[in-house]
Amino acid sequence: MDFDQHIWQDWAINLHRWGLDHMVASVLESTGPLAILGAQALYIGQPLLRLAFAGENLDALTQLLEDDQKQRAFVSLLREVPSSESDPSV
Repeated sequence: MDFDQHIWQDWAINLHRWGLDHMVASVLESTGPLAILGAQALYIGQPLLRLAFAGENLDALTQLLEDDQKQRAFVSLLREVPSSESDPSV
């Protein structure tokens, strides 16, 4: 992963907490090349979306949707077992 790793970690933690981690991973895996259209929609909606979302989160999401390698890396992160669940002493 790259500069966006800390953002991805936050997303993964929140998605896991909400029980959406596997669903989001499946959606990212199944959209394939269509994800680029999602990135383009985010670019178009940026003026309004920046009112609701931090700029670095929005930028990280558009970059993730544009790059197949980043999508695969994020899906792998989502599929990992959170460290608190893998260690029974926590």
